[in-house]
Amino acid sequence: ELTENILQQEALEVYKMAQAKFKDAQIIVYGKSLGTGVAAYISSRKNCKHLILETPYSSITSLFRRYCFMYPVGRMIHFKLPTINYLKNINAPITIFQGSNDWVIPNSNTKRLKGGLQPKDELINIQGASHNDINNFELYHKKLDSLLQ
Repeated sequence: ELTENILQQEALEVYKMAQAKFKDAQIIVYGKSLGTGVAAYISSRKNCKHLILETPYSSITSLFRRYCFMYPVGRMIHFKLPTINYLKNINAPITIFQGSNDWVIPNSNTKRLKGGLQPKDELINIQGASHNDINNFELYHKKLDSLLQ
């Protein structure tokens, strides 16, 4: 059975594979949507060069409460992945991309992450972008290209 702990350990193994070829100062951790919690977890445990989160959530619990508000979500879900809690333990710069029209992970949920960001970090709101088309916007490509230099 896949648990949150097993998922996190598997992700750390993937990071270890990257470390076999690259120094930490060369590794950029990237997560999109549900993968942003795992990416933030890795970055809170390892000293990567940069963390890029595309359309992230503050926690799985808070996100699911939006969709399943009539149910005791906290007791029902097995994966918490509290991205917001991981941010305080990340030393690398963080860049967050969010679409202004994201209907999957609403801006109100993503904006909760601002409290965990440092002055060196950046939250970029792509006007007109939704959850699945953010990569169609020029601002996204310009910023991503500059981060990957």
